[in-house]
Amino acid sequence: QLQLVESGGGLVQPGGSLRLSCQASGFTLDYYSIYWFRQAPGKEREGVSCISSSDGTWYYEGSTKGRFTISRDNAKNTVYLHMNKLTPEDKAVYYCAGVRADGGCPNNPQFEYWGQGTLVTVSE
Repeated sequence: QLQLVESGGGLVQPGGSLRLSCQASGFTLDYYSIYWFRQAPGKEREGVSCISSSDGTWYYEGSTKGRFTISRDNAKNTVYLHMNKLTPEDKAVYYCAGVRADGGCPNNPQFEYWGQGTLVTVSE
């Protein structure tokens, strides 16, 4: 089955850190740009970051820029989102999505794969 699977979500205290994983199953991520999105309760989905097949990184403007870092390990067929200095406002379901692209992070691509999401909760 071809899919992306997120993991690593959970409960963390304010100021803490988490690392989310997005692992591909059934296909290789080598030629894919992978995006992270999040959707907080009652809010629209927002972009967080993207990493291209050539390891270029891009961060959406917003509250996560400067605190979150994206990386990939093609040997593990996995993309990571490293989240630091978490606040209660970071509570959301985090999704990864993939599109095959020749380098770069296209604007508004037609994603081929979406993960099921992983919940991050930031609370005392």
